[in-house]
Order: sequence, then C-alpha cells, then structure tokens
Amino acid sequence: MGSQEVTREFLHNPIAISTFLGWFVAQSTKVALGVIREKRFNFRWFVGTGGFPSSHSAGVTALATSVGLYEGVGTALFVVTLMFSIVVILDAQGVRRSTGLQAITLNKIMDDLYWKGHVQENRLKELLGHTPFETLCGIAVGLMVALALFHYVL
Repeated sequence: MGSQEVTREFLHNPIAISTFLGWFVAQSTKVALGVIREKRFNFRWFVGTGGFPSSHSAGVTALATSVGLYEGVGTALFVVTLMFSIVVILDAQGVRRSTGLQAITLNKIMDDLYWKGHVQENRLKELLGHTPFETLCGIAVGLMVALALFHYVL
C-alpha cells in the first residue's frame, strides 16, 4: 500500500475524523471565548493546555464513542479506548490541575522574593489542567461530535 493510499484511507476513517474534530471543536471554542473575553486573538489559546472546554476530554471521548459505535462496545478495542480515555480525563483534571495550582503558589513565592529584592525567575505556566466543569463540557463536546458524525454525516 502506497503512502497516498494510506493517507486517503486515514482521511476517510470516521473514527479519526471524529477524534480530531472533537478536539478541534473544543479548542476552537476556547479561542472564540478568548477573543470575546479579551477582544484580541492569541494563538497560544489554540495550542495551549487548560481552559474551557477540555479538548483532551473532547478528543478522547469522541475516540471512545466512535470506536464503540463503529466497532461495538463488546470489543477489546472499545475497552482499550475507554480505559485510555478515563486515564487521559483523570490526568487532565487531576494531576495537571494540581500541577497548575502548585505553579500559582510557586509564582506567588517568586513574586515575594522578587519584590523583596532577592530572586527573579521566570513565571511557571499556571493553566495546565481542567476543573470538573471544563472536563464534563469537554466530554459533552466529544459525545456530540461523535454521535452527530455517526448519525448524520459518515
């Protein structure tokens, strides 16, 4: 199978389309809300982590839902994608969120040190993870995209 055939096959794969579209819809929503909120465009909103809705949750939910719809929920592949999705969602909400909260605390410490004339360091990225609401909204986006594509498009 040549590279063109592989590319064509991938681009016509409904599970791949659903997964990337779920991520894209969530990420585009972040950008649109950022433009409305701040009256300017920032490319980092499109490629960055954190924020509303969770594109991690949207993408993996669309993946697991599509696999369930196309391959069946009784397959090993569905179980694998479901467990993968759960791990990604819990990580997006838990570990990365905690890391972001720690970054906030460390940045406050650095501010104190800086204003007292001691150490000046680069600020840490604080928006790393998702709140439960952001995660649930990401899951909803992924479900809607996968179900819409399954029933109406593909």
